[in-house]
Parts: sequence; C-alpha cells; structure tokens
Amino acid sequence: MSDQTETVTESPADVVRGLYDALSKGDVPGVLAKLSPEVIVDEPIQLPYGGVHQGREVFVQSILGAMTGYANIAITDAEVFEGPAGVIGTLTGTLTAHTTGEEFPLTMVEIHQVENGTVRKIDVYTKNPHELTAFYARAEAGTR
Repeated sequence: MSDQTETVTESPADVVRGLYDALSKGDVPGVLAKLSPEVIVDEPIQLPYGGVHQGREVFVQSILGAMTGYANIAITDAEVFEGPAGVIGTLTGTLTAHTTGEEFPLTMVEIHQVENGTVRKIDVYTKNPHELTAFYARAEAGTR
C-alpha cells in the first residue's frame, strides 16, 4: 500500500470551464481563482470597457464592474474547445439593463492562454460590439 497521493492537475479546458462556471454564478472569488494575478484581457476597443487590461483586480473593476454596473448578466450557454492555439470559449447569454429592463443578446468568442492552472491571457471577440456599445449607452442614460 502506498502513502503517496496523486496530484491531479486540471487541463487548460477544465480551467476555462471553471472560469465560465464561476462567471455564470456571479462567484467573483471563483473567477479570481482561475485567473493569473497578471492576467491580460483584450476587449474590443469600441466597448465602454474596451482595450487591454492587466491584472485580476483590474479585470473585476474595469470589465466586470462596468458590465454589471449597467446590466444583469445571464450566461445561457458556454462551450470550451482545446486546441494548439489555446482554449477557445464561446459564451452566449442575455444582458438586462438595470435602468430600462431592455434585454440584449450577448455572443462572445474568447481565446484563452492557460499556464500553470490559471488563465494568463484572454482575447475577447463580441459578435456585435457597436450594438453592444449602444446598449450600454442606452442603459446608462435610462432610455431605450
């Protein structure tokens, strides 16, 4: 009988699945646990929170904070595919504006670079960044 314990490491795809699971539950500590302390997130520049952001806290404040400041986020589906370019994730869901109740369909594709069990980099692509920006402007103004 051996006293050795086996260490099971998550695959890169499992790390991203865990990140998406935490996001869908609104579990900020769970999200942070899946991100490298120096994570780099590159969002479409058209968005109010667009551009390159570095660090877990910046991600929570600048991206999640901006998104949830104007709308509730409901992730309805997430798929994860692992390949030579990294881990590809697709997210679909609905944003609901706090001020007006307007709903906006969200579709995103993300390319994740996973190192040592955490997400090191995320390149984010939204299906309709200009329409998403207009949704946030209406949500901020309280108009439809």
